[in-house]
Amino acid sequence: MESYDLIVIGSGPAGRRAAIQAAKFGEMVLVVEKGRKVGGVSVHTGTIPSKTLRETALNLSGWRERGFYGRAYRVKQDLSADDLRARLEMTLGHEVDVLEHQFARNQVTTLRGEARFTSPTQIEVVGEEDEVFTFEGKRFLLAVGTVPFRPDDIPFDGVSVLDSDEVLELTRLPKSLCVIGAGVIGIEYATIFSALDVHVTVVEPRDTMLDFIDRELIDDFTHQLRDRGMVLRFGRKVEKVSKLPNGGCQVDMEDDRMIRSDIVLFAAGRMGATGPLNLEACGLETDHRGRLSVNPETFQTGQPHIYAAGDVIGFPSLASTSMEQGRIAVCHALGREAHKPPEFFPYGIYSVPEMSTVGMTEEEVRERGISYECGIARFRETSRGHIMGLGTGMLKMLFSLKTRRLLGCHIVGEGATELIHIGQAVINLHGTLEYFVENTFNYPTLAEAYKIAALDAWNKMPRDEFRT
Repeated sequence: MESYDLIVIGSGPAGRRAAIQAAKFGEMVLVVEKGRKVGGVSVHTGTIPSKTLRETALNLSGWRERGFYGRAYRVKQDLSADDLRARLEMTLGHEVDVLEHQFARNQVTTLRGEARFTSPTQIEVVGEEDEVFTFEGKRFLLAVGTVPFRPDDIPFDGVSVLDSDEVLELTRLPKSLCVIGAGVIGIEYATIFSALDVHVTVVEPRDTMLDFIDRELIDDFTHQLRDRGMVLRFGRKVEKVSKLPNGGCQVDMEDDRMIRSDIVLFAAGRMGATGPLNLEACGLETDHRGRLSVNPETFQTGQPHIYAAGDVIGFPSLASTSMEQGRIAVCHALGREAHKPPEFFPYGIYSVPEMSTVGMTEEEVRERGISYECGIARFRETSRGHIMGLGTGMLKMLFSLKTRRLLGCHIVGEGATELIHIGQAVINLHGTLEYFVENTFNYPTLAEAYKIAALDAWNKMPRDEFRT
């Protein structure tokens, strides 16, 4: 039986960052990955593929140039699923190559197979050819990620009724698409296919979507989606999904209305991929969604030598935060110094248009009873916005009236996930309104919107709040 200082199960963002960090500390590390190649959900079915699909769709459809040349403008006529998949395969191949090189360079041992606990300190791994390996570990990190939630009453077939992993394997572009679920994944894919001129309908049982985002941002985002023809049906519960004899699908809702579309994408949540781990053998339990509970500062589970990080522990389920969780978890597991997880981190939603947010929303500021002022800038107010042909997009900042510190920054529009890092830095460094008012921003840039929004807030503040 081989023994390791750390055994990592799963090679996604949390697993790979943890394994490499432990190896740099001089520990013997084993990474077990049940997928075809290293990288986990992030590389093969989640973060990288969906963002690659988005970029390909925007480029080939000519989406970014339509502000100048009209809605009929296309870079490539008659786009096909093969066009989208070609770039995807190149990108994923590069990601896997980089990751394998990182593991090799840091002398991290990798093994393809499915792992299960046989005791609190031992696992069995069933390999590619059904051979069984047994390992003992001093410490474990569970970074197995998630799988799509697949209710038994939904007739998934991988062709006309898909989950969010299967959508990447489409062999044809549909003319119409019904997306069930208005969470991050559902909205991202819904807006990507809408940009490809697919008629998209989104069905969501709740009355709102993406409740963790500032409501004013969501209102602007919702207006943009409806303005381009997307149908949003909130507060509607799906009763039945069925395949039609002549092709396509029908979605029946509780109010007796129905939707017919070429394809249905069911994207109403994900489950922790903990089923195969046999957690009973190591004394751990999961919640109803297969997720593990951990100490939020150390990522330690109920078993002192077992840690968990990434999507398997729930919100925020971001590749960026998962990487930090994996690194912090390993530092604690090995008795090394580790910083606390940051209070404020950027949340990026790669929809069309993008959204990104950091800090408190206006709703949260009000709930805490903080006196504040708000500043807003529209991308069309910037010269760079005119150059790019942007008619939409906004940046919103919230400032404390008492301390003048930046409390929250929220962006919807082109480049939002890149622009947000300016706001993130100012928030985490306890910066104030004066930073934006007194500093010079490159011109012409979209980042100039920060100064416009700050001046908007400054102009609305009471005169006795002005700096003397």
